[in-house]
Amino acid sequence: MPKTEVILTHNIVGLGAESDQVKVAAGYARNYLYPQGLAIPVTGTNKRRLEVLRQRRAEREAHEFNTMSELAKSISKLTAVIKVKTGEDGKLFGSVTSGAIADELKHQFDITLDKKKIHLENPIRTLGEQEIELRLHPEVTSSLKVRIESITPVSQTAEGAEGGRDGAPRTEKRHRRPAAEEKAAPVAEAKAEKPAKGGKAAKGK
Repeated sequence: MPKTEVILTHNIVGLGAESDQVKVAAGYARNYLYPQGLAIPVTGTNKRRLEVLRQRRAEREAHEFNTMSELAKSISKLTAVIKVKTGEDGKLFGSVTSGAIADELKHQFDITLDKKKIHLENPIRTLGEQEIELRLHPEVTSSLKVRIESITPVSQTAEGAEGGRDGAPRTEKRHRRPAAEEKAAPVAEAKAEKPAKGGKAAKGK
């Protein structure tokens, strides 16, 4: 596929920034870059525009640096709380990813941050608090405190078992006689009394 050299007029991720001269597929330039105003052909006239493009690029990069520097100061004072479900052993169902942290930043603090700027060596799989590195700009880094909390209620089964070990509820059940035994007891006592009455009658005779 034939290549052509163009001058970028805007920052294009993965390709370059304004004022950069790059080689791209001729069809890509003709069908996309030129119509969208993202690039111009390399000509003598267009080369004279390079200084203007370089100035605009410097202003944009300075603005991005200042914006990210201010964000770094603000975000380092925050603690993002993320609620998760856990098992009885306290282990997370799944894990907390950079995408989940970015969502919570937006939800809790109205901060929009590309998840690619949130650096996690591995997804978070444990409860507790830790600091996460943020790479906001090639020259600006910061950190964010993240606290992972469980929303899973304490097991009722475990509570019931502990209550049984305390003895109070279960002791009553152990000392209470079954209803069948309570009904049988008076009958047994009545039968035990009859020989006694018979004995007294014999003595009377």
